[in-house]
Amino acid sequence: MPMVPLGLKETKEIDFKEPFKDFILEHYSEDDSKFDSAIQQLNQIRQAIRTPSRDASGVKMLFHYYNLLYFIDKRFFASHRNLGLHFEWFDSLTGLPSMQKSIAFEKASVLFNIAALYTQIGAKQDRTKNDGMDAAVDSFLRGAGVFHFLKQNFSNPPSTDLSAEVLDMLTHLMLGQARECLFEKLVSDSEKHNLHQCLDIAQEAAQVAEVYKQLHKLQSSTVIKDCVPSSWGGLMHVKMEYYTSLSHYYVALGLITHKDEFNSTVQEKLEHLYVDAKSNEKREIKFVPQNANERLRLGRAHLHQSIATHEEALRTYRMCRQLQLIDSLHDLLKKANEKAMNLLSKVIEDVDQFQEMFEPLPIRASTKFQLKLTDPDFSQYRASDLFKPLGPLKFFSAKRHWTAARIVELKKSSDDASFGFSVKDDSPVVVTRVEIGGIAEACGLKEGDYITAVNDQDTKWTSHADMAELIKAAGNSISLKVVTPMNWKYLHSRGAAGMSMCSKSTSSSSSGFSSSSSRNPSPVGSVNGKECEKRNSWNPFRRRNSKDPLESSYITNVLYR
Repeated sequence: MPMVPLGLKETKEIDFKEPFKDFILEHYSEDDSKFDSAIQQLNQIRQAIRTPSRDASGVKMLFHYYNLLYFIDKRFFASHRNLGLHFEWFDSLTGLPSMQKSIAFEKASVLFNIAALYTQIGAKQDRTKNDGMDAAVDSFLRGAGVFHFLKQNFSNPPSTDLSAEVLDMLTHLMLGQARECLFEKLVSDSEKHNLHQCLDIAQEAAQVAEVYKQLHKLQSSTVIKDCVPSSWGGLMHVKMEYYTSLSHYYVALGLITHKDEFNSTVQEKLEHLYVDAKSNEKREIKFVPQNANERLRLGRAHLHQSIATHEEALRTYRMCRQLQLIDSLHDLLKKANEKAMNLLSKVIEDVDQFQEMFEPLPIRASTKFQLKLTDPDFSQYRASDLFKPLGPLKFFSAKRHWTAARIVELKKSSDDASFGFSVKDDSPVVVTRVEIGGIAEACGLKEGDYITAVNDQDTKWTSHADMAELIKAAGNSISLKVVTPMNWKYLHSRGAAGMSMCSKSTSSSSSGFSSSSSRNPSPVGSVNGKECEKRNSWNPFRRRNSKDPLESSYITNVLYR
């Protein structure tokens, strides 16, 4: 039975070079030429994901790029600025182009292609072997998990294939195909099944038929019907009829070929096997076979129903021009129909032909196998920050603002003199105190400055201890490269968790500056162990009322991760 694979969303080439170099120069005040290699690597990765290989390595590459976009988003994309980059992707179902400047659209499109790739991997498996069946089930469940993740986390989609209705349909389609593969594995060795197992298989077939019945109904809705290929609806209808016919066939097979296994357990199962076609509720049948002749009579009725449903499946197949191109589907339907007719020919001689024929009720859909979609595991495919030299992402991101970088030259007259400033924290080290009338104040150093370089050595990732050693080694003169955040309140928010503890500063006469040995903020004016000023009590359940004004955003599509 053919499966439905999805085509990948196509995209146009993008060059990140000029927009990113301008942003690095203007926003981060860094030499953009230092990042030429990183930008080139990003361009190469983006180019490669346009045509991924249709296997596990292609999935790995797409996941790697998706995780890489997390860092790109934080480093370069903010609501207050337009980089001039536009991501253009073509709809997988309609082929129509969509263009947005939001990187969330890029992320969503990559995730869609990951799911589509899973469907292609699942559809090409050799399901005549157990390993192939298992791989197909796994791939379809993974595809369903990614589609479901997209539906739950992506808002305001610009293209039809990313709409909630379509993603919901695709999720159920992949779950349906996974269940179908599971059924194929279940019946791959049907000759060894007893009567009770045949009845179980019949209900499993009815369950698959019910899944495709709901999918056919879903694809007939106005929103989805206009965007999915018409052959999909035809295939869903064929599968619905095909698996309905199999449900009747396996009931007949069990009743006819396993004559010696009719016991009270089987009889009880038969009493609860059917569904009232009108009320769609479980129904106990009035006719429960009590002897061999009645058992054959019921089996013959199910065979007639199976053959009639097979013929309906063949009729639906002939009505769809696209399905007629799939020769294997026609052969499968024809073979299944002939199989039911051959079984009927064997039982005709054993059944009283003058007995009244009756139409059996539909088989109640039921399954013993619960399928669960597989959520995408992003941690399995780690990506490193290509722009790590810009500094720790928590502080050096596109949403934070600083003054232009400036050089502060400090010189002291003797080894015993002090530069007149204190620092604390790691990566980056921040100036927490500047002595009034001291050298640092006279040279323009401010409380709250980030020290990004010492004597031309980058220090954005430098620890507090290493910074102390650098300043000590500088002697009587030192050159500091610093930036000042626009929102000075960050200085206090960084140490909010430690406000209930008194931090002490230690001064070093050899370096001429004082350094806090704790990451807790040093209160202004506290020197050499003075008690801290009165500070607010810490409450872990207190709601923070203040919000960073830079976090505000306009209405756009968002991928919540």
